[in-house]
Amino acid sequence: MSDVATAPPRFTFRFDRWAPALLLAIALLAYGLIALATGQTQYLTADNLVSILGRSIALGITAVGQTFAILVASIDLSVASLISATSVLTSVIMNGDPGMVVPAVAAALALGLLVGLVNGLIITRLEVNPLIATLGMSLIIQGCLSAFVSNFAGSVPAEFQIFAYGGVGNLPYSLLFLLALAIAAWFILRFTRFGSDIYAVGGNKDAARVAGIKTSRVIIGAHVACSLCAAMAGLYLASRLRSGAPWIGSDGVYDLESIAVVVIGGTILAGGRGGIWGSMAGVMIFSLIDSIFNLAGVDAFAKQVLRGIIIVAAVAFYAARSKRLVA
Repeated sequence: MSDVATAPPRFTFRFDRWAPALLLAIALLAYGLIALATGQTQYLTADNLVSILGRSIALGITAVGQTFAILVASIDLSVASLISATSVLTSVIMNGDPGMVVPAVAAALALGLLVGLVNGLIITRLEVNPLIATLGMSLIIQGCLSAFVSNFAGSVPAEFQIFAYGGVGNLPYSLLFLLALAIAAWFILRFTRFGSDIYAVGGNKDAARVAGIKTSRVIIGAHVACSLCAAMAGLYLASRLRSGAPWIGSDGVYDLESIAVVVIGGTILAGGRGGIWGSMAGVMIFSLIDSIFNLAGVDAFAKQVLRGIIIVAAVAFYAARSKRLVA
C-alpha cells in the first residue's frame, strides 16, 4: 500500500519536469510542418532558429526574473515600466560617450535594485497584494518618465551596441548572455540556501516561517532579482535601439508576456513549483508561435487571439494532467 501511495508524486514530478520540453518539441514540429507545407524551407536552418531566439532576448531576460517572483507566490507588473526607465537612464547617462558605459550600467542596476527592494518591502511590511503593489510602482515609474521624456532620449555609443549586435560566429553576445544568466539563476535555485528557501516559501509560507525561514527576506530577495533582470533587459534594449524611450516596455509585452511564458514553462502561479529551464522553454515556445503565425500569414489581430487561446490551453493542460496523475 505504501508503494502505491508514493508512486503518484514521483510521476507528477517527472511530468512537471518534462512537460515544457514536450510542448517545445510540439512547437518545433509545428514550425517545421508549416514551413514545409507553405514551401518556405529556407527558414528551416540553424541560423534562422538562432534569429528566432534572438528576437526574444529581452523577454527571456525578464522571464528569468519573473520566475523568482512567481516561485514565491508573488508577481511583478512593474517590470515593463522599469525596462523603459532603465533604457532611458542608460542612454541619457552615456549620451554617446564610451567612458560613461560603466556608470550608466551601474546606475541602471542600482535603479533595478531600488525598485525591487521597494516592491518587496511594500508587499511584506505593508502587506499589500503583489498585483496592486507592483501595478502601483509601474504607474509611478511611468508617470515620472512621461513627465520628463516623450520620445527617444540620449544615445548609446557603438562600444555598448556590441551587446545587442556583436557575436561569436553565428551566436550573438546577447543570446550567450541570456544563457549565462539562465545558468546562474538555475544554480541559485538548485544549489543555494536562498533557492531552497524560495521553493519553501512559495510552497507553504506559514510552514516555512515555522521552520525558521525569514519569509519576508526571501520575498524581498525574489523581487530584487526580478527587478535586476528587468533592468538588464532595459540595458539590452537600449543597446539594440541605440537609445532609450519611455515606451520601450509598454503595451504588455514584457510584464504580461513574461508572466505567460513562465506559466507555460510549468511554474505555477501559486508558487513553489517550476524552474528556470521551463521558463526558457516557454520563451522559445512563444518565439516559435510568432514565427509559425508569420509563416502562415496570420493576421496580427487574429494572432493575439490565438496566442491567448494557446496560453489558456497550455495552463489547462498542466492542471488537468497534474490532477489526473495525483488522483
